[in-house]
Amino acid sequence: MKKIAYIEIDTHAEIAQDFLNLTKNSDEISVDFYFSKKIKNQTSALDKHVFLSSQKTILQQLQKKKYDLVIIGTAHRYFSTFLEITRRYKTAVIVHNRAFSTLSKGGLFKSIFKKDIFFRLKLFLREGLMDSGKVFKNAKSLLVLDHHLSDQNHFFLPLFYTKKFQKGQNENVTVVIPGGVSQDRRDYHTVFNKIKNASHDRNFTFVFLGKAQGELLEKLKELQKSLSKNIKIVFFPERVPTHIFDEWMKKSDVLWCPVQSETEFFSCREVYGKTKMTGNIGDAIKYGKPAIFPKSYASTHDFLIAEEDDIFSQMIVLQEKRFSFENYSKENVLKAVEKLVLDLILT
Repeated sequence: MKKIAYIEIDTHAEIAQDFLNLTKNSDEISVDFYFSKKIKNQTSALDKHVFLSSQKTILQQLQKKKYDLVIIGTAHRYFSTFLEITRRYKTAVIVHNRAFSTLSKGGLFKSIFKKDIFFRLKLFLREGLMDSGKVFKNAKSLLVLDHHLSDQNHFFLPLFYTKKFQKGQNENVTVVIPGGVSQDRRDYHTVFNKIKNASHDRNFTFVFLGKAQGELLEKLKELQKSLSKNIKIVFFPERVPTHIFDEWMKKSDVLWCPVQSETEFFSCREVYGKTKMTGNIGDAIKYGKPAIFPKSYASTHDFLIAEEDDIFSQMIVLQEKRFSFENYSKENVLKAVEKLVLDLILT
């Protein structure tokens, strides 16, 4: 059995949790997880293979055991530490923003003064920001979580599998818009306008399943006051607890994912479906739900449906339609992950 170390001391707790859930009963690989306190608090990580870690302790912790492969879940800070790990161990890094991973030193330096100056100066002065490109170049392998983003230099890590649960029948068409309510990554203004002007007789419940704050929270409150009787909205002014998120996702008939065509990471332009994956794809797979995406979003997943002009009639049809997620069973995905990891170790 091969020994793997999975490090997540930055962000993406949900991905770390998915990897833990998927691999904990593997007969091929044994994984130790090194989580920061922040990450550990966001997961249900009670496993004996989970260790509390930080950028100050991770190098010493790795030295105590012999690992065949080290996986870095996120490399968006602590670059000096991660660079040293890539020098000492056979390392694979999950790439969440492909454009950022290839940003030049000049581009990195200019970006410091564009936004979040104090935080970025901290990364520059204390965490080796200018070494970020070296982290990705020195890594033995680069991984992506959507096969559409894979190529000869980026290997697809099939991480998401469909949960098994019994779904009841909803009286209302229950539509969930998953993710933090931010205009930066999803076009909520258009969503609000479409809901406000909906003219269908069917009952709809729209659930904004992520923290809403600021201007968008106020707009949601205004929208709630102007809705027709057959339309209901649910939203959350605080971070959505995991069990509440899980309950609504299971209950949903369809996901509505108004993903922006572009976003920014570290003031670097990222294009959804080309240089960056949206987590909504993982949401759809994990809960076995059809998801409505903008027409501009490139995908061959049959459960990702291009938005039609009459989206409400489309949602009614999708409430009754069934999609097969057999390829995303836990058993199938685990086999694919085991094969990938063993291949990465041997190369």
